[in-house]
Amino acid sequence: MTLLSVEALGIDFGGLRAVNDVGFSVSPGEIVSVIGPNGAGKTTLFNMISGVYQPQRGRIALDGQDVTGLAPNRLAERGLSRTFQNLQIFQRMSVLENAMTGCHLRERGPILGDLLSLPSSRRRSADARARATELLERVGLARGAEREASSLSYGALKRLEIARALALEPRILLLDEPAAGCNAVETEEIDHLIAEVARSGVAILLVEHDMKMVMRISQHIVVLDRGEKIAEGAPAAVSRDPRVIEAYLGAQATEAGDALR
Repeated sequence: MTLLSVEALGIDFGGLRAVNDVGFSVSPGEIVSVIGPNGAGKTTLFNMISGVYQPQRGRIALDGQDVTGLAPNRLAERGLSRTFQNLQIFQRMSVLENAMTGCHLRERGPILGDLLSLPSSRRRSADARARATELLERVGLARGAEREASSLSYGALKRLEIARALALEPRILLLDEPAAGCNAVETEEIDHLIAEVARSGVAILLVEHDMKMVMRISQHIVVLDRGEKIAEGAPAAVSRDPRVIEAYLGAQATEAGDALR
């Protein structure tokens, strides 16, 4: 079963063909990684899939429904959530409050009820708090729920951002370099978290430069170079592809291959 289908997607910026004729699919519970050198078009691709950019060519389908060009909030309502390269955390809010912000899309009720603190509004708030607490437990941050987010380590902030994205109850989660800037221990924690989320049935689309992590957790890899897809397949096959070695892996090729064993 295909959950996300990307077909011949493309976009230009002025005279630059940033992404051209890129296609692939993602199934429920599958981890698909998009890799490539800097400037390959990975984040641009993510921005089109998540509604930040309007594709100029191609089609995006979610669960068989055409969602090409839909705004991010409309995509979130349909079950697509994402994180960003740069942390989008409210540093002065508590860890719990940050997680709760992701629950609001699922809340339904009049604004007046919130302003007047009516019983229905208080119940919704309590439900959001309980849901956020569960998610913090899931990502290993429940003990520090009342701490200010700015007091967390960088790796913990990355996990908090994933918790907030999960609060939207996504069917597919786009993770843009979730381990960037993390040390080995933090990367391993995120590695395990991503695998656990996938086991729960959520599809994962991942952009990541840590090749050991990519090769370890991915079922399928898509390789971009200069906006074009140059290879696609299982990690073992991709790591041996001469085009990939030339364009991206280089000296990391042996290291990536070792990660498979």
